[in-house]
Amino acid sequence: MAYEHGVKASEVATSIFAPVEATAGLQVVVGTAPINLAKTAEYVNKPLLAYSFAEAVEGLGYSDDWENYTLCEAMDSAFRLYGVAPVVFINVLDPSKHISKETKDVTIVNKKAVLKEKGILLDTLEVKLTGVGDALASLMDYIATFDNDGNVNIVIVPTGKIPTSQTTLSVSYTKIDVSLVTDLEIIGGVDINTGASTGLELINSVFPKFGLIPGQIVIPKYSTNPMVEAIMKAKAGNINSYFKAMALTDIDTTEANTYTKVSEWKNQNNYTSPNEVACWPKVALGDKVYHLSTQLASLAALTDSKFDDVPYVSPSNQSLQMNKAVLDDGTEVNLGPDQAAYLNGQGIFTTLNFIGGYKGWGNRTAAYPSITDVKDSFIPVRRMHNWIANSIILSTWQKVDGPINRTLIDSIVDSLNIWFNGLTSDGALVGGRVEFRKEDNPNVALLDGNVRYRVFLAEPTPGRNIEFVLEFDATYYNRLFG
Repeated sequence: MAYEHGVKASEVATSIFAPVEATAGLQVVVGTAPINLAKTAEYVNKPLLAYSFAEAVEGLGYSDDWENYTLCEAMDSAFRLYGVAPVVFINVLDPSKHISKETKDVTIVNKKAVLKEKGILLDTLEVKLTGVGDALASLMDYIATFDNDGNVNIVIVPTGKIPTSQTTLSVSYTKIDVSLVTDLEIIGGVDINTGASTGLELINSVFPKFGLIPGQIVIPKYSTNPMVEAIMKAKAGNINSYFKAMALTDIDTTEANTYTKVSEWKNQNNYTSPNEVACWPKVALGDKVYHLSTQLASLAALTDSKFDDVPYVSPSNQSLQMNKAVLDDGTEVNLGPDQAAYLNGQGIFTTLNFIGGYKGWGNRTAAYPSITDVKDSFIPVRRMHNWIANSIILSTWQKVDGPINRTLIDSIVDSLNIWFNGLTSDGALVGGRVEFRKEDNPNVALLDGNVRYRVFLAEPTPGRNIEFVLEFDATYYNRLFG
């Protein structure tokens, strides 16, 4: 060893590490998009992470036809109404599979013909003079482009082969056909030959691909199908074998068309998971109609953002972007406080216009009232439990395979307790602590490389019922005598 004389310094790894916090309200939305209007057809059964409306439109296209293109509803809600980001979109509408072919005549007006048909794949368009001739040449005889409504404008090139006297054109094309998308394709699966995932199964690729943990799973329109809902809540409780999220589902407003029918429909179709929020009815802003789950996802993310992305504040009694509540057929729903409270007591999230405009209304998960455990029955408590568990996994993963010694044990205990103390001082927890206990770690477990910590925590429950007791106090009459 070299002879040393003087002073030197060296470094060791920090024993206290900073916990990594999971994204609380990250929306993962599965559905259909007008992929023919996108820049490319790349995002078919491939997650798209978007931080802006423009980014989502470039990757998926956009249409106001939300009945057919359900992802567009979520785009509008997240980016336009609430201004929250990011959002992960999974489009299952496949232009190589969900297609139909048609031929029709269109009328030429002022050297332009408008093909009023949605979903056309522009590269399949074939234009002919009606009744005669071969196919005309794109760019030489005509120029075809989409308008703002997704229709195709066919503009005649003056130097081309289309005579000025021509009044109609025969147009053949292939278009994407949303009616061919099945509920099973929304659910998705894994190809046993290629290993490729599709549909909702792609939620397992979100964290490996983007490094973000899903916080909320949303499937507008299709979540009213009990088969889709069953897979949603199953995936929400087990993402990548480690993480948890919330499934935001909708109750069918066609079958449950009055508030008195909602609870029965919910229970008959088993919309009863702790990791689920069941919503009824739909909401509208002007002529745009949204599934309540779509706006709730954005509202929850916006509420989280006001509290450092910690989901301890309930989305209940927070303003929704709406001016009426409606059913599928457009019938308006007007709930009073007693009716809304009845729905809340059945584990249903709804909306109420009472004081301060339309608000989201309800603190209970879909598990209530059959499950009353506080961690499973209150929305913010359940979300906090998920968020804390996800954050602990992210933070301590770096310690996996480290030697089991006091340094490892103390590092984890001290780091997490410091984090819990911070959450408590911020009001996000009433209290929390981590313990490494001998009774939880017998020698046989330690010898096999298993280490167990006990986490104790208490989240603040929402003050869902505030009561004042008024009493007449006759002693105040003594003031009349000075």
